[in-house]
Amino acid sequence: MTQRQQHRRRHGAGVAAGVLCVCLAGSGCAQNGAAAEDSRGSDAVKVVRDAADALVGARSAKARTSMEMATGGTRVTIRGEGVYDFRERVGRLKVLLPQDPAGAVPHRPIMELLAPGALFMKNRGAGVPADKWVRVDTRSLSDGNLVTGGATDPFVAAEVLRGARTAKYVGEEDVAGTAVRHYRGTADLDAAARGASGGNREALAAAAKGFATDQVPYDVYLDDAGRIRKVRHRFSFVNGQQKDAVAVASTTLLYDFGAPVDVRLPDGDDIYAGKIAER
Repeated sequence: MTQRQQHRRRHGAGVAAGVLCVCLAGSGCAQNGAAAEDSRGSDAVKVVRDAADALVGARSAKARTSMEMATGGTRVTIRGEGVYDFRERVGRLKVLLPQDPAGAVPHRPIMELLAPGALFMKNRGAGVPADKWVRVDTRSLSDGNLVTGGATDPFVAAEVLRGARTAKYVGEEDVAGTAVRHYRGTADLDAAARGASGGNREALAAAAKGFATDQVPYDVYLDDAGRIRKVRHRFSFVNGQQKDAVAVASTTLLYDFGAPVDVRLPDGDDIYAGKIAER
């Protein structure tokens, strides 16, 4: 690895963590047949574990994300919207940061490109030119980019469920006009890493070590094809500025399956390698 590449990786990781720090500043900063049998408790774990494969079969979808963080009595929410290709493992999100508590000018939306092992961010600020991207190696992040990017990669969110240890069938519900089956349980990040696709295996393994606990409570809502329509994870991690764990709830909504996805990752000349300003 060249000195320049090491510089990109080191400062890129700091920028990713900065997305979370901005928001905490005020407080201290698979298959149809399987789905048909999912009312049986003995089958519920398998149905949940197979949900990621069902998304690959669907090829792509539009996505909305929401990340809620609570610490020191303050709660903030980061929202995102975009598209994701589950076969190519690439996606694009526009991430909206909450307004500064002091009423400052709202942050510009951060554009994020998601790829196996990498996160690209534009409009991040912190001294980065407006026309440049910052590349982050998600395997270098202690949470595998489940949290610090401000949005959970939709396919990584699905692959967390490959580590489902428990799954309880809650009942039938409705998500955005679609009938779904609701499951609730706990996933093990170590087990998820072992069962994940190559691009996500190291990131999930890093999260298993970096979070306050590798046990992740979840609620997932599957349609009749076994596809995720909504998934909500509850993570717990220790913020570098605080001793107590920070509670994070990450929600991903998927809809319009088969939607076209055109994601072009930036060329090397478009990636910023300079110094990232400290916040």
